[in-house]
Amino acid sequence: MIGQFIHQHSRRERRQMVAINCAARPEPLLESEMFGHRKGAFTGADRDKPGLLETANGGTLFLDELTEMPLSIQAKLLRVIQDGVVRRVGSESTDAQVDVRFISATNRDPQQAVDGGVLRGDLFYRLRVVPITLPPLRKRQEDIPLLANHFLSHYWIRHRGGAAKMPRLSEESIAFLRGRPWRGNVRELQNVIEHAVYDDAGESANGARAKEAVTDEAYHAAKERVVAHFEKEYFARLVARAGGNMSKAARLAGVDRTTLYRLMDKHDIPRDERSGEPV
Repeated sequence: MIGQFIHQHSRRERRQMVAINCAARPEPLLESEMFGHRKGAFTGADRDKPGLLETANGGTLFLDELTEMPLSIQAKLLRVIQDGVVRRVGSESTDAQVDVRFISATNRDPQQAVDGGVLRGDLFYRLRVVPITLPPLRKRQEDIPLLANHFLSHYWIRHRGGAAKMPRLSEESIAFLRGRPWRGNVRELQNVIEHAVYDDAGESANGARAKEAVTDEAYHAAKERVVAHFEKEYFARLVARAGGNMSKAARLAGVDRTTLYRLMDKHDIPRDERSGEPV
């Protein structure tokens, strides 16, 4: 969110802000996504494809979990930062010259990452132009109402559209949210609010749904539980909305039928195995 704020209040606001999670992809895929590739560079590369660095030209590239980026890609990124030169995977020449603002984030001390050999010192010092240290959410309780209301508005529009009246966060809800340890920081708060929005049809969010979504369990366990609940509710309602037509349900969800069947089976949503329709 800080990265978005910086981008939206800069001279680059009219161009794209592109984000990539450096921890979410294996090395070959991360390199291809960032730098693009030439046709024939690897199996499945049936055409030239520009990478996110070219997509972000004139705008901003947000590198999340920077310290998880492989060292070989860090070295290649350093040249882009220094010279603006992009060479796609499988290319032997310069493919593009880019002008990009880089914003990076990490949940660990970057200097310790440099000392530990997982982050190149030269890359760190090139990126460390305006460092911003953001304390954990539990130490920024005054930010919780602002963030919670932002997520409430965002997810209410996403899941319920503009027709339904958006609820408000009651004083009880705010007090409850302020009292949580938020071990997963802003992402955990985001997941809790989305869960509450998806589950609560009342005009006032009184905290009951949020309390159901938050426990003292570990962040990843809590996240998996909340996501599983969301998926089960979402696909059950999706199939009902599609009138049992699985092809239509898959189109509405933006997934193929195989994925839809797998998720339905995962959450024990019954369907007729002969026709693929729910029963």
